[in-house]
Amino acid sequence: MVSCSNFWRSTQVNRKLVGIQDNILPHNSMPGPNQKRVYMFAEGRIDQKELLGNKGANLCEMSRLGLPVPPGFVITTTTCLDFFEAKKKMPLGLKEEYLTALAQVEKQAGKKFGDKSNPLLLSVRSGAAVSMPGMMDTVLSLGLNDEIVAALVESTGNKKWAFDCYRRLIQMYQNVVLGKSTDPYEEVIKKMKVAKGYKYDMQMSGEDWEEVVRQFKGLGEALPTDPHEQLETAIAAVFNSWFTPRAVRYREYNNIQGLLGTACNVQTMVFGNKSADSGTGVAFTRNPATGENVFFGEYLEQAQGEDVVSGVRTPHSLAFLQQHMPEAYQELDKYQRLLETHFRDMQDLEFSVEDRKLYMLQTRTGKRTAKASVQIAVDMVAEGMITEQEALLRIDPERMNYFLHPTVDTKAPKTVLGKGLPASPGAATGAVVFSPEVAETMVKGDPNVKLILVRTETTADDIHGMRAATGIVTENGGMTSHAAVVARGMGKCCVAGAHTLHVDVEGKQFITKDGTVIKEGDVITLDGATGLVLLGDVPRMPPGADACFQTLMGWAHKHSRLAVAANADSPEDARVALSYGATGIGLCRTEHMFFPPERIDIMREMILAETEKERQKALDRLFAFQKADMRAMFEVMTGKHVTIRLLDPPLHEFLPTNHHDAEALAARIGKPVETVLREISDLKEANPMLGFRGCRLTIKFPEITLMQVRAIIMAAVEARAGGAVVHPEIMIPLVATSTELEVIVPLVEAEIRKIFAESGGITVPYRLGTMVEVPRACLTAEKIAPFVSFISFGTNDLTQMTWGFSRDDVSHFLPQYLEKKVIHADPFVSIDEEGVGQLIKMTTDKMKTQKNGGSFTAGICGEHGGDPASVAFFSRAGLDYPHNQPSKRSLQKRKAKEMKSRSRVSQLHHLPSQAIHGKAVDTRIFHSRRREAKTNYLNSQLMVSLARKKSQRSHFFFSTIQSENDFCFQKGNHERALKDKDKHQLCQEQGQQN
Repeated sequence: MVSCSNFWRSTQVNRKLVGIQDNILPHNSMPGPNQKRVYMFAEGRIDQKELLGNKGANLCEMSRLGLPVPPGFVITTTTCLDFFEAKKKMPLGLKEEYLTALAQVEKQAGKKFGDKSNPLLLSVRSGAAVSMPGMMDTVLSLGLNDEIVAALVESTGNKKWAFDCYRRLIQMYQNVVLGKSTDPYEEVIKKMKVAKGYKYDMQMSGEDWEEVVRQFKGLGEALPTDPHEQLETAIAAVFNSWFTPRAVRYREYNNIQGLLGTACNVQTMVFGNKSADSGTGVAFTRNPATGENVFFGEYLEQAQGEDVVSGVRTPHSLAFLQQHMPEAYQELDKYQRLLETHFRDMQDLEFSVEDRKLYMLQTRTGKRTAKASVQIAVDMVAEGMITEQEALLRIDPERMNYFLHPTVDTKAPKTVLGKGLPASPGAATGAVVFSPEVAETMVKGDPNVKLILVRTETTADDIHGMRAATGIVTENGGMTSHAAVVARGMGKCCVAGAHTLHVDVEGKQFITKDGTVIKEGDVITLDGATGLVLLGDVPRMPPGADACFQTLMGWAHKHSRLAVAANADSPEDARVALSYGATGIGLCRTEHMFFPPERIDIMREMILAETEKERQKALDRLFAFQKADMRAMFEVMTGKHVTIRLLDPPLHEFLPTNHHDAEALAARIGKPVETVLREISDLKEANPMLGFRGCRLTIKFPEITLMQVRAIIMAAVEARAGGAVVHPEIMIPLVATSTELEVIVPLVEAEIRKIFAESGGITVPYRLGTMVEVPRACLTAEKIAPFVSFISFGTNDLTQMTWGFSRDDVSHFLPQYLEKKVIHADPFVSIDEEGVGQLIKMTTDKMKTQKNGGSFTAGICGEHGGDPASVAFFSRAGLDYPHNQPSKRSLQKRKAKEMKSRSRVSQLHHLPSQAIHGKAVDTRIFHSRRREAKTNYLNSQLMVSLARKKSQRSHFFFSTIQSENDFCFQKGNHERALKDKDKHQLCQEQGQQN
């Protein structure tokens, strides 16, 4: 968990973002004239989210629009900073300021806080600038004590309501303010319901709740009888909730950085639990699971908001509200249309009905599934609500994995264990676990393990287990329960409200309706489309095409400045890439062409050859394979460029790794086993990354490169003779000095001229380039430039060589570096701008200056091509096309775009480009030096563009969009920070004037 001291040290620049100086407000001084800490709902504005929090700013906006929002006020996020800097004490002057605001609320509500005859009851809720559903704390019904409850019973005659509110206050206060577990309190309610034969809380009578309150009082510290003490301690608890483990985890998981803290929203209570004509609900202006343009939501009669979210009762659809209280429903429908139109996005609403009167409690941008996000974006463009560019910006790229995921095979045999609500789509298979801690521990031990988290219902404290799991099942809850909302936000399959399953968390099992017992470790499958829970690993179907997704990709192509290319190491891969709209092949790794069974031993013969003649004989055989593959690829990609990297990996990676396999190879190629073992030993290197690879192979064995060049160019000539339009680009890897190119380029060009002379007058345009992976090449870029027409930075190796970090071994110390803030980001995930980034920018500037523009291009190839912040830097550094290295499990083809927007975002940065690459590594390749760093796309503005599952490889196209404003904010860009400081100071001044 992040310590408070580390957090506040890291937020000093963020204080400046909202115009706060470190010496303005020590806790023992009065706020300065410009330091407004409390805003009435009528004073705040939607553009003050950093100051008022997302919830607070939206409450202010709804109030400004004239919606029926219970009166209240917001205590700013900067006050949260002051609270912690004052060692968890209320800043002097804050109480006087919020009491002044409270007096205005009392006037608006026509009630008085702490009054026995006409008491005002309050809720206190957290709300950061970024929505964090359920992660921080809330206290309801503040202002109750024994005397006020008795007075309410006498004045309203509604004992059930009064004591229900009282028991909620006691339970929440003990949990949120005093930090006590809710389990003993839940146990009291559970025993009471069992004794009375009740199934639901709403069946409890006033006398039942009175008895529950009596028992509650014996479980913990006494609730303060002074309503003002309750309020003050609740406000402090909300600020303290910023550092609860679940809130810290949520920010870490979602890469939420740079926030000032949480605001505190103090609001008049509305009681959905007051009568049969009261209730509460959660609604979405469109279906958050499918994106369908229908008003969607759930409603619980005689309930408070936490009852809907917690899933203790399965709620009704909004049709229930429409049937029983049509006037309230019609009013709600009017407001949801107004809010969606006003905010120009799908909204997540919270509302309550008290004695048939509707109140709006919250609106925020709604969490949605991947499919829904695309459907909504496309529909809103068609409706004229947003532009195509805005639609692209709204798509979270990582969650576009949905379009790659299989679904449960409808024709496969199935054993149905139960059925719930399809709360989040997809299909998930894994071993059952019942504890979020167990799930987290298992995934840390084996990141590839697949787990299904099964709970009675989830709470915010389960966030770490939900993140670790592949899918989630809850016995209780609905489509807007905590499990459903969080799972959709995470892009995980979820089945909620599976009532036919009896979940026994303590016993680590669940029992189906027919008595089948599923224990921890048993494998089940979830069908997120139907809500079915199935026994075992059920076969799945590959994903199908989605028309809205393709429409969105069309817009991405239309508005992009950068072209889109793909990795392809075979003609088959090229066809797949072309079918998804690739404009070329950005990286063809020729070594991958030699791994099929009929070729690998020939490659090994070439490596183990003891004479040049023997080596040439093997090369001649490999030539036929390589030429055939390249010709087919050129024919598939006619009219498009194909960039081919010459042989790069160390030769020992093609050879057996154990004695048994070496013996078998010796027998197959007719060599003594001693010779094979000796050659394997001779080629073994202590540090292969820095060893005999890349262009160094050409210097020692030029015949290898000449074979590859002849295969490439002859294939291009033959393809052109057959009518194809070819554009081969040959890339020389791992160049460290221009003198290497002085040797290699003339050799290559001479071979090409020779081929042209033999071709009967047929020539093809071609380009020569290099992959920049060595710092020395960056420092001497102006000497390398005359020999090449393009470059591509291999950022994985460049990072290793610049930092002196081995990607294979960095895990032994990198976590401690990050935890202790020695470095602030994994350099293999997000580019090191100060070091590696400066090498990239310097090299690009030198080469482009020397080349004086023209057709020279520069790109990147590495894991950083999938990191939005890195892509933003690459764009600023003048690169033409970032692209990405492969994962061991899948081919990721990333497509990057850069576009202009008329909105506040001045420039959009999209990921891939003229060459965006990646491909699954063959299991026979032991490229330990290429072990992939874990990428982190969370909280980014990046969009997956294309996808396909093929055999055991997944092919992805990604389009990424990164807001430069967001990037600069997260990185603490001083120029942007000063602008934002001025903006927020102006906001405060205007707020005071209003």
